[in-house]
Amino acid sequence: MTRFDCFVVFAEMRTGSNFLEANLNAFDGIACLGEVFNPHFIGYPNAEDVLGITQEERDAKPLRLLDAVRAAPGVAGFRYFHDHDPRVLDALLSDPKVGKVVLTRNPVDSYISWKIAQATGQWKLTNVKKRKAGRAVFDGPEFEAHLHALQAFQLQIMNTLQRTGQTAFYVAYEDLQDVAVMNGLAAWLGCPARLDSLNTALKRQNPQPVAEKVENFEAMAASLARLDRFNLSRTPNFEPRRGPAVPTYFAGAKTPLLYMPVRSGPEAAVLGWLAGLDGVEGGDLLSEFTQGSLRAWKRERPGHRSFTVIRHPLARAHEAFCSKILTTGKGSFKGIRKTLRRAHALPIPEGEPGADYDVDAHREAFTAWLTFVKANLSGQTAVRVDGHWASQAQCIQGMADYTLPDMVVREDEMAMYLPALAMQAGHEAPPDPQPVSTRAPFALAQIYDDRIEALAREAYQRDYDMFGFDDWS
Repeated sequence: MTRFDCFVVFAEMRTGSNFLEANLNAFDGIACLGEVFNPHFIGYPNAEDVLGITQEERDAKPLRLLDAVRAAPGVAGFRYFHDHDPRVLDALLSDPKVGKVVLTRNPVDSYISWKIAQATGQWKLTNVKKRKAGRAVFDGPEFEAHLHALQAFQLQIMNTLQRTGQTAFYVAYEDLQDVAVMNGLAAWLGCPARLDSLNTALKRQNPQPVAEKVENFEAMAASLARLDRFNLSRTPNFEPRRGPAVPTYFAGAKTPLLYMPVRSGPEAAVLGWLAGLDGVEGGDLLSEFTQGSLRAWKRERPGHRSFTVIRHPLARAHEAFCSKILTTGKGSFKGIRKTLRRAHALPIPEGEPGADYDVDAHREAFTAWLTFVKANLSGQTAVRVDGHWASQAQCIQGMADYTLPDMVVREDEMAMYLPALAMQAGHEAPPDPQPVSTRAPFALAQIYDDRIEALAREAYQRDYDMFGFDDWS
């Protein structure tokens, strides 16, 4: 009895998938049916149908063909590349009764093989005497796009299998010449048959060294040297995922504008401006949305626009510190404040800052706060990562789980872009946004120095990189 209803070989062009298929078909009880979901043909380039289903019928109802593969005798399967019919991918990945075989090859080798095949028009070789000689011309941007597509597809496969508690049978290009590996694959698929030797009909087309297969080899080497193979230049991100926070959104009373706040930004100024568009008070704005009510709001207002406003990371960290941590008043995080004083020795007063809390004390406290934020965003503390000091990139990424803002406006450009946005939403004469003073015992300018800037960059490097922020000064 087979383990699976059917199987899929996740591969790409020039990875050896034809050779793998030929050897799978040598097993009694296994049938690999080609590229049955290739959008340009069905199964093989000149085939009219697969299991009695034509290409036209497959395109109309792709899952019907998948059901036919499941129902085929023995264990049947097919090859699936990243650009094949996406409508079946979720059904393939999520079903544990579909065996997953993942075939991989060095992406440079597969790319060069693909370029040579394009140049010669020879995609398979069964007779060495008929081999067509050719050399590849390496195209850096094309290869990087090729590599990105392959990596994204492999990550999608891996992540889906992880989330659904499955595993795949991984085969490298070099494993294809090992009969023991092929027999192991048959055993994994639940087939009792075994091979004594491999299929020898297909021949390797380009066995020579890479330097001999590429016309512009030196240019290729220079281009590949620019690629960060081990992703050393990335900005690590250990922040927890954030949800879209739909209940915090605000919409105009009449003007179809939706404000999606990033906390500790210029919220008061934006809300005052949004309310002023329609001559109402801030409390008359529409708020406390659910995903359902927001969806209805959008449907009822064709031409609506949505936006968020981001603030310089250092200014935002100072706002979060002053309004949520330093004070003990309304809206402050008293529990976190207590923990920071006790467990992290944050040098802030037990109560509200008094006369002895001078500018030097504020600089010391805020510096310690930035040090804490860096550790907090790196997952090194027991305190939650609150939206008031989470990175803005992570907040906007959380918004995208439900809807993306039409525009991301920087605080220092609100006067230019917010009125223009209101005009797009049908407002004829929008006012300019007005600044609103924030609650802080000392202004950021009074304590700013190179050390504070450096600490902010360490804590919020992702925001600096993502949004192009320069030094605050």
